[in-house]
Amino acid sequence: MTAHSDDAFDLEATRDPAGDAHIRVTGDLDWESADELVEAARTFLHTAPAPGTLRLCCAGLTTCDSTGLTALLTIRREATAADTDLYLDDQPPVLKRLLSVTGTTHLFGGADPGDARVGGRERHTADGGPAPAQAPPGR
Repeated sequence: MTAHSDDAFDLEATRDPAGDAHIRVTGDLDWESADELVEAARTFLHTAPAPGTLRLCCAGLTTCDSTGLTALLTIRREATAADTDLYLDDQPPVLKRLLSVTGTTHLFGGADPGDARVGGRERHTADGGPAPAQAPPGR
């Protein structure tokens, strides 16, 4: 099968002055490209200091198969271990549908300013109570 140039996988990884990490994902996130995305995320998550936030810009994502979903779940698990909030920004319909059908939408939560969850994790104050709702950074 020949890949169309519109579906060519590409990543653009940057770190902003505040120390937050950004990875722009373009093309098909599938068995051929999933490891590349995980490694790009690990570069940030396993380098001290780990970013407070990792944002995956998914606007250019054309498809995401089960291996791509596994990659996103792996990144989420490793981001949680690094105490890094994870956001899937600009989700195209294909990604929203995959997350909905697989029941994993809540794992990448926090986009709603009224949601106390950030990056799919419940935040708490020092006394153990729920943190006040806040808008995600960069919005």
